Amino acid sequence: MHKMIEDIEKKRIALQADLDAEKTQAERNRLGQFATPTALARDILEYAFKFIPGNEKVKFLDPAIGTGSFYSALLKFFPQNRIEEALGFEIDPHYGEPSRLLWKDTSLTLKLADFTHEEPSGRFNLLICNPPYVRHHHLQNGTKFRLQSNTRKASGMKLSGLAGLYCHFLGLAHAWMADGGVAGWLIPSEFMDVNYGTEVKTYLLKRVTLLHIHRFDPDDVQFADALVSSAVVWFRNTPPSVDHKILFTMGGTLLEPKMSRSISAKELALESKWSRFPAADVRLKTTTPKLSDFFQIKRGIATGDNKFFILSEDAVKAHELPTQELHPILPSPRYLLDDEVKADQNGNPLLERRLFLLDTHLRENEIKDRYPTLWAYLEKGKEKGIHEGYICSHRSPWYSQENRPPAPIVCTYIGRGDTKRGRPFRFILNESRATVANVYLAMYPTPLLARALKSDKTLIHKVWGVLNTISTEQLLSEGRVYGGGMFKLEPKELANVDATAIAELIPDLHVESKTEQLTMFG
Repeated sequence: MHKMIEDIEKKRIALQADLDAEKTQAERNRLGQFATPTALARDILEYAFKFIPGNEKVKFLDPAIGTGSFYSALLKFFPQNRIEEALGFEIDPHYGEPSRLLWKDTSLTLKLADFTHEEPSGRFNLLICNPPYVRHHHLQNGTKFRLQSNTRKASGMKLSGLAGLYCHFLGLAHAWMADGGVAGWLIPSEFMDVNYGTEVKTYLLKRVTLLHIHRFDPDDVQFADALVSSAVVWFRNTPPSVDHKILFTMGGTLLEPKMSRSISAKELALESKWSRFPAADVRLKTTTPKLSDFFQIKRGIATGDNKFFILSEDAVKAHELPTQELHPILPSPRYLLDDEVKADQNGNPLLERRLFLLDTHLRENEIKDRYPTLWAYLEKGKEKGIHEGYICSHRSPWYSQENRPPAPIVCTYIGRGDTKRGRPFRFILNESRATVANVYLAMYPTPLLARALKSDKTLIHKVWGVLNTISTEQLLSEGRVYGGGMFKLEPKELANVDATAIAELIPDLHVESKTEQLTMFG
């Protein structure tokens, strides 16, 4: 039997490779088709074995079976006489038809159907799935509304329009699970941090008993063709007890993780960023100063088309554009060799690569009268269809830009930990009048900090120095990580970073001042 399973698995691996090669990367991305590697599938089913008592028959379900990597692993770890039923769904005949032939002599029932349209039957006690990773913008509005309605009916989850298809699979599958049944989901770990993941986390804490979340090392991408950081989420379909604990593990493998920590459900319910675990301790609620007390943080400008709206000095001259309608803008972080940007007498950055943002709020008829060369440049943009792009088409006029004054300090928005600097994020002191694009976060002093800056002209340098002492671990505990070791900080995440060291720079800092500031920006 063992040899037969290994022979079939070899055929399945070869079949998977052949079928993948017959599709383009774009086609597989659109349907979220990323096959589970054999070693990972086997780890998951070996781990699942401990959840099913030895005398209990297995009713197995895989809602997105593909070529059957999980079913193959099921046969390896569960004796045939224990498998009462095995059902898999596959929406794509390209994979489904050959898979049917591969498994025709086994007990697997493989249905060529869209799982999200199927009528549920709550009889399965082992559900294992690597659902399609289809982002929300690939879902048509009609499909979205149907999924949202059916997911809420099946699981109680009120998913937002930003939720990916994998969240709906998880919710819809609830109605297929028997009482006491176990589920193991191989899904992107981003649900642990993003806003749309809140409903998923509520479901895991209140509707079922969450058992274990294993998060893989971000540098160890599980799917070579999908840059996502993955997690395996285990839960049992039973009401949770008040005091139960959840095991968080990270790194290594599911069976042999590098780190582990148990967190109580009560504590976990108070934590918005689950990716902090197992590396970090549970945060206690404190009045610790945060960066939001001292900075209002905004993402830089999303121009709509950087190649059109951001121009070099040579391009400005070539198109004879009026300097009155241009503003200096910092180049991409890779062109900033230093973390301090000095300025000339006009406030322009003293950089080898000097760029300017086309930013005018004049109407087209005014531009045509005052600046014929600028009008001609905008007409060229129309010929290219730039005015019809998503961002430009939602602005009036289409070529106007968001209001982003120069910020004294900017932070890189995204980065890797394996750079020469060894830090994924950089805090840059901006002494120029340059604004920034959305590859940066702009940090504007709140009234609390602004008052202190007026009385101490050197304070901004001191604050900048403190920002650069914040550890990578501290920043990452607030940010998020993607496959391949890519890290990202959203404005609210940076705002939540501990700023005790900055507070210590400001004499006579009182709670009243902080309350006033928070009221103004709250």
